[in-house]
Amino acid sequence: MSRPSDHYDSRREAPQAGVVQPKLGLTGWLRWFWRQLTSMRTALFLLLMLAIASIPGSLVPQRTSDPNGVTQYFTDNPDLAPILDKLQAFDVYTSAWFSSIYLLLFISLIGCVIPRTKHHFQALRAKPPTTPARLGRLFGFTTQDAPAHTDARDAITHARTVLKSSGYRVARFDSDTESSVSAERGYLRETGNLVFHAALVGILITVGFGGGYGFSGQRVLVEGQTFVNTLLAYDSFNPGRFFDDTTLDPYTLSLDDFSVSYEQRNLQAYGQPIDFTADVTVTPKAEAAEPGAVKVNGPLRTNGTSIYLLGNGYAPTIQVTAPDGTVVFSDSVPFLPQDANLTSLGIVKVPDGLAEQIGMIGFFYPTQDTAASGANFSSYPDLEYPLLTLNVYTGDLGLNAGVPTSVYALDTDTLTQQTGGKTDVASIELKPGESAALPGDLGTVSFIDNNPASSAAGDFTQSVPRFASFDIHHDPTQIWLISFSMLVLFGLFTGLLVPRRRVWVKATTRADGTVHLEYAGLARGDDPALEAAVSAVATRHLKLLKTHQTVVATPEST
Repeated sequence: MSRPSDHYDSRREAPQAGVVQPKLGLTGWLRWFWRQLTSMRTALFLLLMLAIASIPGSLVPQRTSDPNGVTQYFTDNPDLAPILDKLQAFDVYTSAWFSSIYLLLFISLIGCVIPRTKHHFQALRAKPPTTPARLGRLFGFTTQDAPAHTDARDAITHARTVLKSSGYRVARFDSDTESSVSAERGYLRETGNLVFHAALVGILITVGFGGGYGFSGQRVLVEGQTFVNTLLAYDSFNPGRFFDDTTLDPYTLSLDDFSVSYEQRNLQAYGQPIDFTADVTVTPKAEAAEPGAVKVNGPLRTNGTSIYLLGNGYAPTIQVTAPDGTVVFSDSVPFLPQDANLTSLGIVKVPDGLAEQIGMIGFFYPTQDTAASGANFSSYPDLEYPLLTLNVYTGDLGLNAGVPTSVYALDTDTLTQQTGGKTDVASIELKPGESAALPGDLGTVSFIDNNPASSAAGDFTQSVPRFASFDIHHDPTQIWLISFSMLVLFGLFTGLLVPRRRVWVKATTRADGTVHLEYAGLARGDDPALEAAVSAVATRHLKLLKTHQTVVATPEST
C-alpha cells in the first residue's frame, strides 16, 4: 500500500554520546547533599575526623586547661607559636574547624537515627515473612520424619511453641497439603544500634550544654594559702557562653600540705615521682571545714565542682628590703619546673619602694650540682641542697601602662641587666636563710628559710614551700553524660552480641500419610551459630512431638 502524498517522515537525529542526565536544580542538589550527609558512611567518617581533629589538643597546651603552659610555649617557640595561635591550636575544642566537624556529626547522626527508628518501628509491627518454597537453598537445612500418626498441623503447632519459647516472633501459614511456621528474632540488635547512635547524639548534646553552662578555672596555691571560689580569685577563668557567675557556690579551699614520694630503690628510675598528694581543707559556706586530698587522676569533688591537680613545683620565699630597712616585697613565688629534676624558672617584679624598678629572673635548683662546663643544674628533684640564683634587671617594667603582663615572663628588651650574662657581675646565689646586696645600692634580697632549725641540721625538706596548680571544673551535665555513656556501651554490646536470624519449619503430608519436616534458617550478616541453632530447634521439636505421642498413646493402651 503506497503512502499518502502528504506523508512526512520525521527526522531521526543521531544519538548523543554518553548518558544524558536530567538537571538536578537547587532542590535536587540539596536533597543529594542531605542524603550524603545523613548516610552512615559519612557519620563514621566525621567521627573519625573528630578523633583526628582532637589530636592537636594533646600535642600543644590548651588555654582552657593549661594557660601557664601556653605562655611557656610562646616563650620556648616564639616563631611557631603565633602561627599555631592563628590556627586556633591552643583552643582546639572551641575552634571553628573543630566545631564545624562537631556540628556536622551531630546533624549526620540525627539524620541517620530518625529514618532508621521509623523503619525499625514498622519492622517490629510487621509479621515474619512467608515461608520460602525451597528451604533447601538456605543455611542449616535439615529434614526429619515426624513420628507415626503425627498430623502436619499439630507438628507446626508444637514447632510454634518451641520457637516462641526461644524468643522468636512467629507467624503460621497453613494450606491443604502443608503447614509451616516462620519465626524471626534479633530485633534487639537493631534496637541496640539505634540506642548506640541515639546515645551518641545525647552525648553531643550533653557536651554542648555542659560547655555552655559550665566553667573551667585555674588557680596556683602555695602551701598555707587559701582560695575563695569567686570570679576574681581565679588566675584564669574560662566560662561557658551561657554561664552566670552568680551561680558560683561560695567555698574556700586551703592547701595545707603538698607531699611527693620519689623512687629511691630502683637505680634505673631513681628520682622518678611515685605519688603526688595535695592535702586540702574545704570550707563550704556556713558549714564545717572538711579535709580532703587531691591526687593525679584523683580529683576532689565538692560544691558542684571537680578539683584536679595539674602541676606542682617549688615556691621560694623571696624578700626585698630597701636601704632604709623597709620591706618592699615579700612573697612565695612559684617557679615553673623546666626538667624532671625540677630545675625551675621564676620571675620577681618589684615596681615600687626602691630607687628604680627591678625585675629578677631566677633559677631554683632543689639539689644543686655543677656540670663540667661550670653551669648549675639539679641532680635530684627533692630538697637536698637547694640553691637560688638571680639575675637582676633595672628599668621600666611596663606595669604602669595598663597593659596586662604575665607574672611568669619578664620583657628584658627595655631593661638594663645588672648581674649575670655579659655584665661581668656574677649572678646572685642564695641558699635558704641567706641575703645579698642588690647592685647599685638598691637594697638587699633574701631567700627566706621556712624552717631554719631543720636547715641548720642539714634537713632542707621543709625550708622551701611547694605550690600546686589546680584546675577547678564545673559541668552540670555529668550525670547525663554518664547515663548516655552507659547507653552507648549497652547499644554497642547488644549490636555486637545479639544475632539477627530467621528460622522456618515446614510440615508436608505425604501420600502415605506420613509427615515430612523441613528446617532451615537465614541470618542477617555473619552468624556462625546459625546451623547449630537450626539443629537445636529440630532436636527440641522432635523431642516434643515424641513426648506428645507418648502422652496420647498411654490412655489408649490403658
